[in-house]
Amino acid sequence: MKEFIKKFIPSFLIGWYHFLLAFFGALFYRFPGEKMIIIGVTGTKGKSTVVDFCHRIFQEAGFKTASLSSARFKIGLKERPNMLKMTMPGRFHIQKFLREALDNNCQYAILEVTSEGILQHRHRFIDFKTVIFTNLAPEHIERHGSFENYRKAKLKLFKATDKIHIINADDKNAEHFLQFPSEKKYLYCLKNKKQEIRIFDKDLKVIKEIKDIGIKLKLLGDFNIYNALASLCLGISEGINLPSCKATLEKVEQIPGRMEIVIKEPFKVIVDYAHTPDALEQVYQSLKGKRLIGLLGSAGGGRDKWKRPKMGEIAAAYCSHIILSNEDPYDEDPEKILEEVFFGISTLKSKKRKVKVFKILDRKEAIKKALKLAEEGDTVVITGKGCEPWMCLANGEKAPWDDRQIVREEFERLISKKK
Repeated sequence: MKEFIKKFIPSFLIGWYHFLLAFFGALFYRFPGEKMIIIGVTGTKGKSTVVDFCHRIFQEAGFKTASLSSARFKIGLKERPNMLKMTMPGRFHIQKFLREALDNNCQYAILEVTSEGILQHRHRFIDFKTVIFTNLAPEHIERHGSFENYRKAKLKLFKATDKIHIINADDKNAEHFLQFPSEKKYLYCLKNKKQEIRIFDKDLKVIKEIKDIGIKLKLLGDFNIYNALASLCLGISEGINLPSCKATLEKVEQIPGRMEIVIKEPFKVIVDYAHTPDALEQVYQSLKGKRLIGLLGSAGGGRDKWKRPKMGEIAAAYCSHIILSNEDPYDEDPEKILEEVFFGISTLKSKKRKVKVFKILDRKEAIKKALKLAEEGDTVVITGKGCEPWMCLANGEKAPWDDRQIVREEFERLISKKK
């Protein structure tokens, strides 16, 4: 049905269809997005972590807060997993969530905002006070037609919001996000490993500089420092003092499905959502120095086929063992997907280093194999799905799934057999 609509209905009519859905969703739920302080987080990577960090900062400061991410829906202390397999749900879902948050006396709502969501006007009729840009790397290229179009979709959120902009100054796309006027701009960066935040007024004059912030996270990876800096900017912008914000983030031990350590001994097993080349490399870099066993695949449904050999090449550069397995094949041939990832592995492997590769379509069997290969001190890295609750198969079928649960179950079986 969706393909029929795309093929035979002019794009401007489809745009109006999505716009009207957004309007009627907001109307039905009495425009809750105009009655709270709303924060939008956009970018390629780090959105869910920033949403989680910001929720914790506001909660610790005594504000009742709601947040919506690809991982979960949270209102105050109550949370439920995001079972929709959508980072940014449809218009009626979002407006219903915001109404629920408002009815529960939430003062803040923090939302992940995606390029697809922007194209479909899901951000409409929500009065964003603050928007946060984390970073940008190629993704959803088939959907948008080019990286430039993907970036343009993200920029629309900043164009539509003129109060507070928070921007990762180290990202090479930052200048595009800086072009739009706002009452205040918060720029964060890492210069020579020194964490800095600069605050500008609407005339781009520096109001304040905070140098060498020195936040020390329990989470792995420099990318989480960037996520933390974005969240600190938001806290400061809402009048929460820096020491309180830092103390909150320095207590965080895990983010669901984001560099989540599922098994600690005798070897580590880490589950992460990384599903783009840039994200995958950052995960591996943060674990450099360990013997890595990587389990990965690639989403189907015609999504970003260009990235498959690149991800294989990256895995071959860091891992001693690679296990290729199903991720979300949708209607594509799963074996063909793995062959496209394997092409990148074989290209690098023949030139630089020896890597042992296994192709196991059954992801449960693949996880079992990874655990059997692991020796004391090794790190098993399972990427692509994070804490997602489903695996998407052919003909719209969805099978219940959780990488973390499977890891725990198979690890227990492995340990019991050794006893």
